[in-house]
Amino acid sequence: MTPEELHHLFPPQVLRDYALVADGARGAVVGPRGAMVWLCAPHWHDDAVFSSLLGGRGLFAVSPTHPFVWGGRYEPGTLVFRHRWTSRGDGTVECRDAMAMPSDPSRAVVLRQVVAAEGDAEVRVVLDLRARFGTRALRQLHRDDEGRWSARTGDLHVRLTGLPDASVSEDGVLVQELRVPAGRHHDLVLEVGTGAPGDPVDPAHAWASTVHTWRSAVPEIANSVAPTEARHSYAVIRGLTSDAGGMAAAATMSLPEHAQRGRSYDYRYAWIRDQCYAGIAMAACGGPYPLFDTLVAFVVQRVLEDGPGLVPAYTVLGQPVPEERSTGLPGYPGGWDVAGNHVRGQFQLDAFGEVLQLLAAAEGAGRLDADGWRAVGVAVAAIEQRWDEPDAGIWEIHDDWWTHSRLECVAGLRSIAQVTAPGEAARFSALADRVLAETSRRCLHADEGRWQRSPTQPGVDAALLRPALHGALPVDDPRSVATLAAVRRDLVEDHHVYRYSPDSMPLGSTEGAFLLCGFLLAEALHARGEEVDAFRFFERNRAACGPAALLSEEWDVQQRQLRGNLPQAFVHAALLSSSVRLGS
Repeated sequence: MTPEELHHLFPPQVLRDYALVADGARGAVVGPRGAMVWLCAPHWHDDAVFSSLLGGRGLFAVSPTHPFVWGGRYEPGTLVFRHRWTSRGDGTVECRDAMAMPSDPSRAVVLRQVVAAEGDAEVRVVLDLRARFGTRALRQLHRDDEGRWSARTGDLHVRLTGLPDASVSEDGVLVQELRVPAGRHHDLVLEVGTGAPGDPVDPAHAWASTVHTWRSAVPEIANSVAPTEARHSYAVIRGLTSDAGGMAAAATMSLPEHAQRGRSYDYRYAWIRDQCYAGIAMAACGGPYPLFDTLVAFVVQRVLEDGPGLVPAYTVLGQPVPEERSTGLPGYPGGWDVAGNHVRGQFQLDAFGEVLQLLAAAEGAGRLDADGWRAVGVAVAAIEQRWDEPDAGIWEIHDDWWTHSRLECVAGLRSIAQVTAPGEAARFSALADRVLAETSRRCLHADEGRWQRSPTQPGVDAALLRPALHGALPVDDPRSVATLAAVRRDLVEDHHVYRYSPDSMPLGSTEGAFLLCGFLLAEALHARGEEVDAFRFFERNRAACGPAALLSEEWDVQQRQLRGNLPQAFVHAALLSSSVRLGS
């Protein structure tokens, strides 16, 4: 098949129609026509081998040969996705997709199982695998006596099982049409790794191991008002979290937050803040859960290694985030490509406060070890040293004396003071009082008595709702009450919440509503006893998704579409947190 034919058969889809299969080390984005269009290997932050999502080469498609309508769902408590394609008079085809688990850090294993659910299944399978963002075709392509294909692309080794009669185009695209008898299934296994493949993967064993791993890793969330969505969000977080402990903020890069506005970013890295949000949400679910310990250990290690120089984000392996660069990909419609992230050079003060909140939650669950307590001392010392410095803040823009950053530190200091020895608790509380007093002096709106964004930014910010929910000051404190009222007045549209109001421009003109902020407002209303409105915001924001129930960072209120990279881990953490808090 030519590149033109592939792009015609598998054009870009709206983001709400994509699903994700992942194993913690990497993940594949798959569309409604059965094409896996994004996969970076061997790790989240490595170059893509499927780049069609951003207009490049590279995909792995299983698609019915007859006209069809599509549906799909995740198997409960997993990131095993089941496509269901129904044709007029030609039966129903299903395809189970997964990344094999437990994961191998050096090798991605993609499992695809074509199921003839009703009648015979006729599908076309296409593999166009290209390393380095679609620029390196398969080479040394060879089929062995068992019908398995092996090849190289870039520095990677490839093996495909289950497509013995494929034809091969001049530029290395494999194509075969399969017919699966009614009631039967056919397995495809794709391996992509840094070393030569070992023994062939047994599909039956790989599927059984994968389902067992998911079932063991993802608990029921009994104390949630939305237990199905809460469990799904937990599964998403698990799928984004590597065995090294780093949680990718999202599976993708360069998906635009606003068309043609230059708002495309690479979120394939582990943000300390996001990691803390996820851990704190899990602590509220009960447990203890192994995933919680994994998230905490990663944060502790970063704090101990970097101290006051803690950076906002790392690779999921704990390494520095690479500098921004272009990959040469055309980009998703309305955006353009960028790999790497400018956050590597920023200071974000609020992270230290959120670290302390996470470590306090770990101690409350009886999970904080000696290294964790050492990290507490380092984080407190960093706040003592740097709390008066300008920082880039939660929204990672220009340096300022951001109110939110100081209040998160206050919340962290108060949280850790509640679980530590009296002498240290008094010291932590005194520092919290000092930071809060200066923040009140500099950052209270003169006329409204609410928090403003910074001493020079008088507008309100929805992120300012969070510190009170985590103990910076009471939710019924006049400053908290006034801030909640201002957010509802200035930042809400159709029960969705924008992070802040752009200067002299209407809401929605430069970016979508932030789903994180919608869940924060639901929690804030619940804390004030306004249950009906709290559930209105919760329900509206949890519904801002497609069939796969994946949430992105932003939601276009007018067009009802996802915006930005997906799935966004901290939004799923916010859903998990809100669903538990609203049930308390």
